[in-house]
Amino acid sequence: MQGFARVAVAVPTARVADVDHNRARTLALWQRAHDEGVALVVFPELGLTSYTVRDLFFDQALLARARDALLSLVEASRELAPLALIGLPLRVGSALYNVAAAVQGGRILGIVPKAYLPNYREFEEARWFRPGLEVAAGSELQLGEQRVPFGGDLLFCASDNPDFVVGVEVCEDFWVHVPPSMFAVSAGATVLCNLSASNFTVGKSELRRLLSRSLSDRAKCAYLYVAAGPGESSTDLAFDADAFITENGHEVAASRRFAREDQLVVSDLDLDALQHERLATNSFGDCSRAHARPFRRVVFAGGGTPVAPLRRAVDPHPFLPRDPQTLATRCWEIFEIQSNALATRLEAVGGPKLVLGVSGGLDSTHAALVAAAALDLRGQPRSDLLCVTMPGLGTSAGTRSNAEELARALGAEFMEIGVSEASRLLLAQVEHPAALDTEDVAELLARVQGEPALGDITLENVQARLRTLLLMTLANQHRGMVVGTGDLSEKALGWSTYSGDHIAHYDVNAGVPKTLIQFVIRWVANERATTWSVGEPAALREVLFAVLETPISPELLPASADGDIAQLTESTLGPYELHDFFLFHLVRRGRAPGRILDLARVAFGERYAAKDLQHWLREFLRRFFRNQFKRSCTADGPKVGMVALSPRGDWRMPSDARVEGWLLEVDAWSPLERAD
Repeated sequence: MQGFARVAVAVPTARVADVDHNRARTLALWQRAHDEGVALVVFPELGLTSYTVRDLFFDQALLARARDALLSLVEASRELAPLALIGLPLRVGSALYNVAAAVQGGRILGIVPKAYLPNYREFEEARWFRPGLEVAAGSELQLGEQRVPFGGDLLFCASDNPDFVVGVEVCEDFWVHVPPSMFAVSAGATVLCNLSASNFTVGKSELRRLLSRSLSDRAKCAYLYVAAGPGESSTDLAFDADAFITENGHEVAASRRFAREDQLVVSDLDLDALQHERLATNSFGDCSRAHARPFRRVVFAGGGTPVAPLRRAVDPHPFLPRDPQTLATRCWEIFEIQSNALATRLEAVGGPKLVLGVSGGLDSTHAALVAAAALDLRGQPRSDLLCVTMPGLGTSAGTRSNAEELARALGAEFMEIGVSEASRLLLAQVEHPAALDTEDVAELLARVQGEPALGDITLENVQARLRTLLLMTLANQHRGMVVGTGDLSEKALGWSTYSGDHIAHYDVNAGVPKTLIQFVIRWVANERATTWSVGEPAALREVLFAVLETPISPELLPASADGDIAQLTESTLGPYELHDFFLFHLVRRGRAPGRILDLARVAFGERYAAKDLQHWLREFLRRFFRNQFKRSCTADGPKVGMVALSPRGDWRMPSDARVEGWLLEVDAWSPLERAD
């Protein structure tokens, strides 16, 4: 898949001072990386000798064997495609350096010395090595018959992928407060590699990941980290074979710690996403220019498109953390953002009542929970929440019941005002054929059930606009503020009636996608409902689960003859899980349509056919472009996550932008071999 680069971190089984063994294990893993289509493979610090030989680093025979082993690997690399970064001690004149050698295609492309030498607690590297900081920029050294670039000013650039630029640092360089890799990033490195030995102590694995995730997030890059395995000396230390890959703040692959066999951890890096992050974050470029240093660029062969299947997971639900504990934390954070933002708005406008249209569906239920929490934060009574249900031509008994039970369980004021008769009268005034010459709503419903084509957008939207008119009128009457219910997914798709449910005084759900709203409601049901209920403790929990089990529908068309909901939103719009996937990758990652479809194939596997993915992406794109005018004048609402569509914040788009170019790419897409 284009825009990706296949990389690996390798932990060979080591033997202390056994150079022949270490060379052989390194070569075996390098061969495996070649067989798996890897473009870059990273080995541990001082891997050819082992890290724990201590004063044997002064032994001329050991140093000579390490040098010869490197030259042997250089010769073997003629048959291997990946660029390999190999750790060894290297004597240069009368100085000894701890270095990473970049080797590919029968050549040493460069030697990067360790900049900072730890000489504290269990570390004593200054006893043996010279710091790489003393190597002058532009230096070279002679290795075998080659003149080789030597220094910390080297970047390795893929010949087939201009976005694949590799920077190298060694162990301690990662732990100092100004890592050398930051200057490599400022010079264009997108992939940072750390050859480490790093003995293990309790909690150190988490700290390594914290540093790597933080660095990769701030630098908009990938970070490849390799520590030594249990084959190192256990005289005073232990080693855990920890190796992992982070990308833009997230871990994407890791070794099995404390394993006693060779390990090769392979992943495909999303270089397109990294470059998009750098383009979209202007401070990244500003900081890079402020800390620019000259680097020499050395080209290595390859680095282009990895062969299928894609070697990384693609989350089908990018708004939902996969870890249950993290998901629960996110639900809490989202709910607190929403309720605190609404409480702040209430305080700013003098503590009015909150007027909310409740349908018994997901969005209005979520908004009701947020509104109740905001009133609690303000110390206002729950009776300051006026929940209004407004049954229309398609309202089912189940949703109407859910709406009332929700209001009662929250201790809110409840009111019912039907809009069916008002809708019939207004439709009759404009001579709509569904209502013309009808005497009552029953006659209108019978006419639409007999001739479904009469249930058009005019009939649907008149109900939405009347409901908003009622809510705004009640807000005036009660000195209140109308709380909007539309969520992020609906705003992306334009699934609202302009000057109807599109309008509110404050949109509490504007930043929450549909796939996540269900989880927040479930979190409230499980974590807070029993203490929130007014009256019977279980009442709120029961109604919340009833809402979660109700099909998603606007209920604007008459029910079937059996009383079933006639209008299922996902039958018209398509699956919300797909639209939320499309939204994330279009807005957050800046993906082209073809790339979105490729990733959807990986993420959803056999759940959707390729033609269905194309169909629903076309639908998403048409709606997303066509409905920008609604987002351009949307109400205030809090941003809660990685994607927001407020015209005052994250998303600024002209309302008359044309979608044709995107649709042409959807039509031109050819599915790759399924990558699963």
